[in-house]
Amino acid sequence: MAPRKQKGFRLGYDFRTQFELKVMLWPAVLLIFLFDFTPLFGLLIAFKNYEPIMGVQGIFTSGWNDFQHFIRVFQNFQFWPMVRNTLGINLLGALVAIPITIVFALLLNEIKHPKFKSLVQTVTYLPHFLSWVIFGGLFITLLNSTGIVNFLLLEFHLIDKPIQFLADPKYFWGVAIGTGLLKDIGWGAILYLAAMAGVDQSLYEAAAIDGAGRFKRMINITIPGIMPTLMVLIIFAVSGMLNNNFTQIYVLQNSLNLPTSQVIDTFVYQTGLLQFQFASATAIGLLKTVFALMLLIGANALSKKITKTGLF
Repeated sequence: MAPRKQKGFRLGYDFRTQFELKVMLWPAVLLIFLFDFTPLFGLLIAFKNYEPIMGVQGIFTSGWNDFQHFIRVFQNFQFWPMVRNTLGINLLGALVAIPITIVFALLLNEIKHPKFKSLVQTVTYLPHFLSWVIFGGLFITLLNSTGIVNFLLLEFHLIDKPIQFLADPKYFWGVAIGTGLLKDIGWGAILYLAAMAGVDQSLYEAAAIDGAGRFKRMINITIPGIMPTLMVLIIFAVSGMLNNNFTQIYVLQNSLNLPTSQVIDTFVYQTGLLQFQFASATAIGLLKTVFALMLLIGANALSKKITKTGLF
């Protein structure tokens, strides 16, 4: 007689039968609690008159400040320009990166020669594993007024004088989006390739018998098959509209392109760590988190309403 299936959840029984798994899990739970939840108590300094250098009172004993740090943030002359730069770089970056990455994954999936496919994957994945200090430094050299990019543009008579890509603010968004795409296009295609591997192969066989070519199979089978994965990635992209790659922006940023390169993350770094205004930096970070949560919930609800697919 087959053993009766256990129904429901019983803490004592599950703890005895899965003791080894729970022991392996506890170090990760402890690290998450220590480094993710414990620091949340520090958010109190955004609402209090806490002075870590001059003051003698602690975080919990300092007086409340009636949201003065938040008011000071909104009144800062850099606030709205940095919000514009953050949203502009992320929104345009998503509109460019997502379609190009999908097209690249579709083309990569159609490569039948295994060695050539592996070569393309290796070459496109490699930049992801380079730090932005190295990758960004390489592009700073390439985009210099005496770099190879300006040299080729001058040789082909496309320009009359060198372009200051990183000194002229109007080029920074394009440089940030382009370098980010080149660095992560191969890595981003992995998720789409994994989703494509899960599409029922019999659909391709049936479509081929009906006379559908590769392009029609991609449009009518592959793209609908990866739509759930695509929607999840779009939700993540929308919720991350206020998050920039700090290292990328910091490496490419300089005093000349600051009007278009100052984003929320670099402003928090400068305010909190360089100017020691920890309360203002905490207030900005908290505002960013709240708006990111609102964007996540809104994007997920819209996705479920339109495509019946969501993150939760």
